[in-house]
Amino acid sequence: MCENKTYPRNWWLAFGVICFLTLATRFYKVQEPAHVCWDETHFGKMGSWYINRTFFFDVHPPLGKMLIGLAGYVTGYDGTFPFDKPGDKYYNTSYIGMRVFCTAVGATIVPMSFLIVDEMTHSVTAALFSSLLILLDVGLITLTQYILLDPLLLCFLMGSILGAIKVSSDSTREFSFRWYSWLIFTGLMLSCCISVKFVGLFAVMLVGLITISDLWRILGDLTRPVTVTLKHLIARAICLIIWPILLYVTFFYIHLAVLNRSGNGDGFYSSAFQSQLIGNSLHNASMPHLVAYGAVVTLKNHRTGGGYLHSHYHLYPDGIGAKQQQITTYTHKDDNNKWIIYKYNTNDVKGVTIVRSGDLVRFVHLPTKRNLHSHKEQAPITKKHFQVTGYGENGTGDANDIWRVSIIGGTDGSEVTTVSSKIRLIHYLQSCALTSTGKQLPKWGYEQQEVSCNPNLRDANAIWNVEENFFQKLPNVSFKVYAPSFIERFLESHAVMFQGNAGLKPKEGEVTSRPWQWPINYRGQFFSGSAYRIYLLGNPVIWWGNLVFLIVFVIVFITRSIKQQRGYVKTLTGTKFILACYVFNPCFCIVEAPNRHLEACAWMFLAWSLHYVPFWAMGRVLYFHHYFPALLFNSMLTGILFDYLLDVIPCLFPEKIGTTIYHTMMGLFLAILMYSFVNFAPLAYGMTGPSSSERNSTMSGLKWLDSWEF
Repeated sequence: MCENKTYPRNWWLAFGVICFLTLATRFYKVQEPAHVCWDETHFGKMGSWYINRTFFFDVHPPLGKMLIGLAGYVTGYDGTFPFDKPGDKYYNTSYIGMRVFCTAVGATIVPMSFLIVDEMTHSVTAALFSSLLILLDVGLITLTQYILLDPLLLCFLMGSILGAIKVSSDSTREFSFRWYSWLIFTGLMLSCCISVKFVGLFAVMLVGLITISDLWRILGDLTRPVTVTLKHLIARAICLIIWPILLYVTFFYIHLAVLNRSGNGDGFYSSAFQSQLIGNSLHNASMPHLVAYGAVVTLKNHRTGGGYLHSHYHLYPDGIGAKQQQITTYTHKDDNNKWIIYKYNTNDVKGVTIVRSGDLVRFVHLPTKRNLHSHKEQAPITKKHFQVTGYGENGTGDANDIWRVSIIGGTDGSEVTTVSSKIRLIHYLQSCALTSTGKQLPKWGYEQQEVSCNPNLRDANAIWNVEENFFQKLPNVSFKVYAPSFIERFLESHAVMFQGNAGLKPKEGEVTSRPWQWPINYRGQFFSGSAYRIYLLGNPVIWWGNLVFLIVFVIVFITRSIKQQRGYVKTLTGTKFILACYVFNPCFCIVEAPNRHLEACAWMFLAWSLHYVPFWAMGRVLYFHHYFPALLFNSMLTGILFDYLLDVIPCLFPEKIGTTIYHTMMGLFLAILMYSFVNFAPLAYGMTGPSSSERNSTMSGLKWLDSWEF
């Protein structure tokens, strides 16, 4: 067991230079442009909602938005700026605090990359190269200087890996205070990482693999009892599993406690969930417990994220079934969600008659007076289902307007209750169930969700509940009786987020991309338009160089593995072997001895794969910025492997020539990095004048690919 390692003067010099350059490159022009950029509309608005305690729906966990809101609050932002669209002027809005916070957090990834590589390789040169590749990538500068979640995600990701490497390092004495501190820090970073975006799960997987490898190594040390491995297992289970889970749940508790006011995302959640939001029509509401004929009701689909049964003064277009009134589900509260429930054969309401399971009913849309109707025409998108329309005049239609109410878990004659009754609506003639498919209609349907009638009566999405119930002849009861517990709200929040993530589709005019485009830097994305342009694009020299070094690593790793299997690589370790190496051939140790650099590269290759390959299997909409976590590991791999080659290649030549080659390779590496950074820096710091497609543009010579649009 080793004591804490000490750092020589050149280590502190290199680390100090990296920190200084990080501050200089990250905070240069952090206030520019003074208008809303790209997704600042999204996350800036959410920060405002936290300040105003307004509930909203988002597909990401809450920690990142909470921290942005907190940063705005403590720096004087009052939460009133609308963040409507990119290009809106900030004017006197206190936006700098949120930008500086995100930039400061994002800046930490550079020194952390230095520490990670140094710990894995014990090479200041490898650490310097790796951190420079991350420091001088203009894409990372762009992504980490605005009000976005990415700076926080990348920071917590790097913190997780740094902590895991420190815990497993020989330089950290196990079970010491420092060791436990790093272990607790790793758990904190893991929890924060996955609490910002669910892709943080890849970091959890990577740290899990590092931990398993470390435990396996300890178990294989026959000089130590098995109880030591057991102690490690218990300590890591507590700090890397239980501790992060507790933090994760705590973040959600704070999220749900702060956002206690009704907002435009209420409709994605169940009626019981909404009853806890101040200002929601269900909060402290008093409505009849039973549903009677003649009541005005809203019907909410019971599926996770399900909307309200909705109609409006628009018809299905030609070629889409019958040209009758559209029926959809809509996730926001609206008067067009209101329906009157009548007996199937009359509109007359006499006294109070409760709706019961097994009853035949009609639903009349309150604003348009058309009946909920279905017939044997194909649904707009789900062709195996029947079309559902609004039909008739002032409640007068035909037999295709009749539905049978069926309470799930109830018997015929059971009373239908507000919120708590789960009901199916079975079409009387077609014997199909009214359902929400969750599929988004085209523009003619205002991108609301499709409603159809499914011949499969067991469709899990064909379950509804009465949410709002207006009927003056029945006594009201408080909605407090439907209040869910925190655990119920916690679980529902996750179900809604998972469904929202899986169903993300590109918006009109939105720039999306596919995973094959990312490593080759095929296409960037405008962060800011108008006269002052910001364009998200990686430094092409770094990105394309990274691909080359990925291929070189695979070749070197396979070659070395074959040589080791054939017995050409000595497996002896220890002082005697290392001494023998330097006596007979100083380069032999570097080329043939078990090498920290290649082991570190192998871990970086695994980390890159974990953060890149899974996106190929995702069906949701993807964006260029999804590649940047993988880019960090690719850049560190490049820095480590280049340092390895700097040691290996000069040894193939006589000493004087080898020294010249060493310094030439290093000089070219640094010169090319700096030259490419200076040339492409305007993409991150702002461009003015003509675009690169025009000959008189100062950027025209840098448009190396036609797909680049700056």
